[in-house]
Amino acid sequence: MHNVLVDESKAYVNEKDSVSFTQDKVPLLPPLEITLAEKRELEYGTLSNKKYLVQQKSRNLQPLKPIKFDPPGILISVITYLNYLIIITLGHLHDYIDYYLNRDKFRGILEQNGIAPWFTTFESFFVRRMKQRIDDCFSRPTTGVPGRFIRCIERISHNMNEYFTYPGTEQLCLNLSSYNYLGFAQSEGVCTEYVINNMEKWNVSNNGPRNLLGTTLLHRETEKLVAKFVGKEDCVITSMGYSTNANFFNSFLNKNCLVISDELNHASIRTGVRLSGASVKPFKHNDMKKLENLLREQISEGQPKTHRPWDKILICVEGLFSMEGTMCNLPELVKLKKKYKCYLFVDEAHSIGAMGPTGRGVCEYFGVDPKDVDVLMGTFTKSFGAAGGYVAADKNLVNRLRLDLTTQNYSEASPTPVLSQVYSSMKIIMGELNPGDGLERLSRITFNSRYLRLGLQRLGFIVYGIADSPVVPLLLYTPSKMPAFSRLMLERNIAVVIVAYPATPLTESRVRFCVSASLIKEDIDYVLRHVNEVGDMLFLKTSSGIGGGSLDGKPPRWNIEDVIAKTPEDCKDDKYFII
Repeated sequence: MHNVLVDESKAYVNEKDSVSFTQDKVPLLPPLEITLAEKRELEYGTLSNKKYLVQQKSRNLQPLKPIKFDPPGILISVITYLNYLIIITLGHLHDYIDYYLNRDKFRGILEQNGIAPWFTTFESFFVRRMKQRIDDCFSRPTTGVPGRFIRCIERISHNMNEYFTYPGTEQLCLNLSSYNYLGFAQSEGVCTEYVINNMEKWNVSNNGPRNLLGTTLLHRETEKLVAKFVGKEDCVITSMGYSTNANFFNSFLNKNCLVISDELNHASIRTGVRLSGASVKPFKHNDMKKLENLLREQISEGQPKTHRPWDKILICVEGLFSMEGTMCNLPELVKLKKKYKCYLFVDEAHSIGAMGPTGRGVCEYFGVDPKDVDVLMGTFTKSFGAAGGYVAADKNLVNRLRLDLTTQNYSEASPTPVLSQVYSSMKIIMGELNPGDGLERLSRITFNSRYLRLGLQRLGFIVYGIADSPVVPLLLYTPSKMPAFSRLMLERNIAVVIVAYPATPLTESRVRFCVSASLIKEDIDYVLRHVNEVGDMLFLKTSSGIGGGSLDGKPPRWNIEDVIAKTPEDCKDDKYFII
């Protein structure tokens, strides 16, 4: 068997041909020729013990308890603001000097031959003097399947990240950077075999009559399956997830409508609302009292100037917020929606497939009837390992969207292989294809999410989100720690995502771990060991560790060996362990 991991130049593969990690074992690129079993192991790890399977339970209309996070402390806050002050001051000083000594750097912000500049100095300042300094941490190119491991294409930075060159080498990293939540993005496996075997069956040329939008029988069958899966009457599928949101509101709203939007909603929702021309009022994230007060105020005041009643009022939230790892308070939202007779829109891009006892998303997670949510939107790019999105609603609304949803009219229809991937992965989750596989994947991601999050909390890191969220944000705060953390993780062959302003507040930069069912417990042990080490180096442990509770009378912050010895399921009696 070909070697996948090495330890001080000695090959290591465990007895079950399952790639595993210990503290001093790091992954290297496998040989060009590897067996099919090894290839699958790199994409989806073999479960080492069935006790690492945990199934989510419905909350039966019980809302989530408010989550209190440890504040960073006055010292961390002062250092963070001071860092930005120094960077901004030095940046303006460099601009002043370069403006007179090296004007070629300012061609984009200076008038050229009577033509107005592309940008103002102020507009481009953040990119030139701040973001560019850490650009090597963003948009790292990758190749191959984003499974358990991911291949990062190595690059060399020049002139403070002004440009990169590529030596043609790759680095195999443990993947905590992809939205492949259930591990369906595989080059080998049930879904891939299903797509290949059914290409001829679903071939467009043999698929019967089509309408002007390119809709085929496979489109309709997939739409019916999605509608059944999420519990709605019908749905319409689009070929791009972002444009599903960006164009939906234009078809549903007009200038006489009001959108009440959670302040942390995704950019695609913000884009769509702006394009619709509707008025928009944000409310504080998950604050139901502020939301109700805003509803009462807007209903009583009506439209600006005329004070006529709004044509529609739409509450817009996400099921699982991708930057925070928190969930919407759906039971309370449904109560407010019914009380004030307005519409409710839930973006399930990150929750569908990954949340709920059988993966049916935020409604199943809270035990809410999907009929109580007017519009359920989701994407296939995360849990289903495909592309595109959908809008599920009542049949009348969906029929209207088929007529004037601009995503449908001005884009290509989803291709046959993509729809086959969606169809097969959804069938697996439902247990109708390869029975047992879907439930195992759901149980694996639940265990992995809980284990990584609670482990980081016990070690003393400030971590946002709920226990079952596959998105695990770890707060870094200080701008200088963003590139340091990213580069140190890459040295340890761990691929992570660094998130900074404007995707987050300026002073709340973070690393966002994306957990997948393709990972095994030993992989997360490896991550915890190295994050613990890097956290000590960068002084990131600013929490009391109370999120992990106490252990045998010891202080709340745990050591790494205790963290790895006890999983969340071993500590259900811990008063700090909240699901």
